[in-house]
Amino acid sequence: MKIDILTLFPNMFSSFLNESIIKRAKENRKIEINIHNIRDFSIDKHKKVDDYPFGGGYGMVLMCQPVFEAVNSLKSENTKVILMTPSGEVFNQDKAYNLSREEHIIIICGHYEGFDDRISTLVNMEISIGDYILTGGEIPGMVITDAIIRLVDGVINKESLVDESFNNELLDYPNYTKPREFNGLLVPEILLSGNHKKIAEWRLNERIKRTKEKRPDLLDK
Repeated sequence: MKIDILTLFPNMFSSFLNESIIKRAKENRKIEINIHNIRDFSIDKHKKVDDYPFGGGYGMVLMCQPVFEAVNSLKSENTKVILMTPSGEVFNQDKAYNLSREEHIIIICGHYEGFDDRISTLVNMEISIGDYILTGGEIPGMVITDAIIRLVDGVINKESLVDESFNNELLDYPNYTKPREFNGLLVPEILLSGNHKKIAEWRLNERIKRTKEKRPDLLDK
């Protein structure tokens, strides 16, 4: 899989791309991630990428030209273009699975007051990560990149993904490690039994119990 990210602040991605699972996925050539500065595609001699909104108002608006130039220079026949915007569909695990099967993704990170609405004609999907306001699309872009990459074949052991939160609309079961007792708190005896069938049943029941208690809205799905 290849992911191209368009941003006005490329340095924000430095540590994100060079730690943990994403770093290993890059080193193992399971993924390719390229960060592109939108300013590099501006034809303005001062590399201007934003201007005041028509009709008045506060803030600056991301201009069409550099974004169109960037997307058109990077996309191919099999490219999915995603725009990070508060008005997009809310991101979830199902969308992460679907996107992990794509060959090439371009993520556009908006900033400032927003983007010229004509930019939306370039994209296949508009995505939001929740109903709150952030400074720009860089952090949301990192969120969906991380969620997608870990699902790409060969990045993480498939068995490790099976019981994760939000699979089958259930939260994950509780986990424990050594010591068996800490400050009077004990590890459930079933996990020490060696009976893998009973342990699997307990974990499923705990997933259902946790979801009912903490996220009952998931069960409605």
